[in-house]
Amino acid sequence: MQRFELLGSPMDSASMEETVETIRSGIENHRFIQHVVVNAAKLVQMRIDPLLRASVHACDLINIDGMGVVFAARWLGHPVAHRIAGIDLFHALVQMSAQQGFPIFLLGAEPAIVATVANRLQAQHPGLRIAGYHHGYFWSDEKAMVNSIRASGAKLLFVAITSPKKENFINRWREQLGVQFVMGVGGTFDVVAGKVARAPRWMQTAGLEWLFRALQEPGRLGRRYLLTNWQFAGLVLRAKWAQRRADTGQ
Repeated sequence: MQRFELLGSPMDSASMEETVETIRSGIENHRFIQHVVVNAAKLVQMRIDPLLRASVHACDLINIDGMGVVFAARWLGHPVAHRIAGIDLFHALVQMSAQQGFPIFLLGAEPAIVATVANRLQAQHPGLRIAGYHHGYFWSDEKAMVNSIRASGAKLLFVAITSPKKENFINRWREQLGVQFVMGVGGTFDVVAGKVARAPRWMQTAGLEWLFRALQEPGRLGRRYLLTNWQFAGLVLRAKWAQRRADTGQ
């Protein structure tokens, strides 16, 4: 695993196997790990949102979720071989938790969605210990929610809330959650519950998963993705230009 910086954000180049093993080892050795994935939209938002930027920089493990970021990192000379999609890591960690006997907590989404996710995961992994689950509408008393998570005895916490709320919630309460590992999983619960579909594999590989999501929710995501993708492309081009000037001594 190698850490480098891209567009002002630290990130780790790692395979899925390396990532899961790092997390498993951290839990076994009682070492807290705050995790985040970065994509083009998040990198753009971090440049204008200092609280989100601080929350990402505070993370112990920063995976790249987004082929656009993978392509950009490679173009700028960073040896990135893998994309670690948040939903794929979620499934890998649920399987690992079932095998290792690590209890998990599911937080976020609508009440019916998170309940469906818990039921489906339990059916897929009979040995899985679900310490608890709760929907994402708890903002009137965050402290009570944190206390509930800590009292559950969970080792892993998955937070399915939109960005930047999930990153900032995790960073704000990291010392009091009582878990060994925590990650934000965005819209993963909606996919697991069958509310929305995931892009075909060829679109994921081609870096077009954002387009598939935008077509499913054009009103909410269409304009946002188009805008942030153009901004991200501009940032990458400027970084490449600066890199070339530095190489030529200008």
